[in-house]
Amino acid sequence: MSHIRAMTTNDLAAVSRLLGQSWRQTYSPIMGEENSARLSDEKHAPEKLAAELADDNKMSFVAERADGSIAGYAMASMDEHGDVMLDRLHIEAQEFGGGVAVDLLHAVLAAHAGIPSIALEVIEGNDRAIAFYRKHGFEVVERRPAAHGVGGHALLIMRRMLPRA
Repeated sequence: MSHIRAMTTNDLAAVSRLLGQSWRQTYSPIMGEENSARLSDEKHAPEKLAAELADDNKMSFVAERADGSIAGYAMASMDEHGDVMLDRLHIEAQEFGGGVAVDLLHAVLAAHAGIPSIALEVIEGNDRAIAFYRKHGFEVVERRPAAHGVGGHALLIMRRMLPRA
């Protein structure tokens, strides 16, 4: 059983490791091992995560096990127009199907209660994530070429409308 809480600076190393493992496992088959490793190293370094954690427009959550280890991580950002983007939701593979991803998603949604919708980007080919988000009310609203050197793949923009309070 995991407890969802706000991420702290004490979690930086563990979250960086989790993101590196999850990113490589998910995206190596899609964009290649070298490309996925390079991008993960750039995006998921503890100092990058620390800067995001200090950004008032971003909210980060972790799923913490009873032993203090981190089982999952989610981060959402709000832009100057009040639009919210679920930028990351990653869990350890051993947690697949155990409800950790749902709990993290619910924490993000609860933290943004009152907004009209939440969006996310997912690379086409990440079928597990696409199915998860569809199951939880997200719909594909746009398809465009993916950046980050993911040639030949599309980026799907998914959005979920949220109930008004």
